[in-house]
Order: sequence, then structure tokens, then C-alpha cells
Amino acid sequence: MSILNDKQIQQKIRRLSYEIIEQNTDVKDLYLAGINNNGYRFASLLKESLEDIRQCPFDCHLIRARLNPAKPVEGEISLDVEAGLLKNKTVILIDDVANTGRTLFYAFKPFLDLMIRKMQVVVMVDRKHKSFPVKVDYVGMSLATTLKDNIEVKLKPKRRFRVEIT
Repeated sequence: MSILNDKQIQQKIRRLSYEIIEQNTDVKDLYLAGINNNGYRFASLLKESLEDIRQCPFDCHLIRARLNPAKPVEGEISLDVEAGLLKNKTVILIDDVANTGRTLFYAFKPFLDLMIRKMQVVVMVDRKHKSFPVKVDYVGMSLATTLKDNIEVKLKPKRRFRVEIT
């Protein structure tokens, strides 16, 4: 079942961009850390949208956070940027869906040893099944679903974006 279509997702990305600007007016550099593939794609779409907004007060930098969501403690959680670059910077951790909060929770790990200035979280879809203490700062859409429902966010380039419950 379709929840969001291409136009609605693009509107949400634009709205989220304005919210990010409003909450970060004192920032010079903003680092958008997309988790794995879909989170990274969502982060790149947010970066494009932020850069299109004339009154955007900061420079956006895109980084990728890699981890195995199924087994987050077994593999290394890595960033594709030198850690020292993030010292005293604002970082926004980005994923497509927050379900139990486990992926986001473990994705914080590489940032814990850094002295970053501020950490925020963005997701396209926030579900209400949190098992981990993760606060999402910017949400495209909140959904109350059953535990059996699966939310799929499709953000492939050159295709129509959509969010579906399967």
C-alpha cells in the first residue's frame, strides 16, 4: 500500500530543509551523515534541497556512515571522513526509517569519541516501536503501524520516489 508518492516526498524534503535551517542558524558547516545506502541517498537529497534555498546560512557536507543493521556490534561502524574534521561541528544523522531505533542508536557510536558541537537526527518515516532511546529531531512522517508491517522507502535516482507499507 502506497503511503507517500513522489510529489509528497519532495515536499517533505523541502519542508525538512527549512526546519533544519531554522534550527541551525548559528552553524557555519553542517555535516549530513547518511546511514548506508538509503540513508545516504536521503541525505544527498536533503543536501541538494538545502543548497537550493537562498537563505541557507551554512555549507553542507555529505558523509556516509556504514554499519550492518542486522548485526551492528559484529562489524565496524565507519565514516567516510576523517574524524578530526568533525571536531566542534554540527552533525545530522540521517536514515530513511526509524523503527526500533537500533540502527540509529548504533550509528551514533563513531561520533561518541569526537567532540562534536551538536548532533541531530532526521528520518523520512518515524515508526512508534522504539526499543532504544533515540530522539528524532526532524520527521517527514510519523506512522503508527503493527510490528508485522514493513515500511519501504524508495529513493532510487531517476525513478519516482515512494513510501510503501508491505
